[in-house]
Amino acid sequence: MSLKAMHIVFVSCSIALAFCFGAWLLNDYAGTHDRVEMATGIASCAVGLTLVVYAKAILRKLRQISFL
Repeated sequence: MSLKAMHIVFVSCSIALAFCFGAWLLNDYAGTHDRVEMATGIASCAVGLTLVVYAKAILRKLRQISFL
């Protein structure tokens, strides 16, 4: 597996983890109304969005490198 392919897999897993963790915290906030959970959930979703922007930029930069 090339460095480009491994990078894409790692960033994709990080995006999924950030959004799932944020959704879990925001769902838990609905029941407990703990402001720390809300803030952490929003921050986690913001990290997920930042990782999406990063993934688009890195794919654009590494466009000419093959996956093999």
